[in-house]
Amino acid sequence: MSDNITVRGFVASEIRSSTTPGGVATASFRLGSTERRYDRASNAWIDGNTNWFTVQGYRQLAGNIGCSIKKGQRVVVVGRLKMRSWEKDGRIYHVAEIDAESVGHDLMWGSANFTRMAGASVQAAAAPVAASAVDDGSHNQHLPEDGADDHGADEGADSHTMFIDDAGGEAEEVDEETGELKAAAA
Repeated sequence: MSDNITVRGFVASEIRSSTTPGGVATASFRLGSTERRYDRASNAWIDGNTNWFTVQGYRQLAGNIGCSIKKGQRVVVVGRLKMRSWEKDGRIYHVAEIDAESVGHDLMWGSANFTRMAGASVQAAAAPVAASAVDDGSHNQHLPEDGADDHGADEGADSHTMFIDDAGGEAEEVDEETGELKAAAA
């Protein structure tokens, strides 16, 4: 039996990335979720119990977890809960695992810049987003500055990532370092 679960917590371990014998990318980390409540008697927030989970992501999600999530960050995880138990040396152990469907930063604790990855080839490629453009029906696209398909471009060629708003048709250049729109900084 598996139940869907959403958990807010902190990343308690380094991300462990690997590949299954079948060639599927995986990433996992330990997640701690601590109950907090306000104690009126002491006029302070106090920590309650901490629940521990092992979070496991596969394929595209695994690659995105590996390059986005770091130990100590606050995250929100959505996935299927699995409870496992085993016996060792006469003692029974239990673990709660989450097969993640989605993992993201908890914006209650800070801000984040999102970079949309396009296509299945992103998993293996370390190329910039500008190198591939996809029209997936959404209102936003990343295209090279000249609007051409840049798959055959030289690695050393000067490329600029552009944000095109389909609703207004306006194109704005994206800062490669921060992922922010350059016009927004002005």
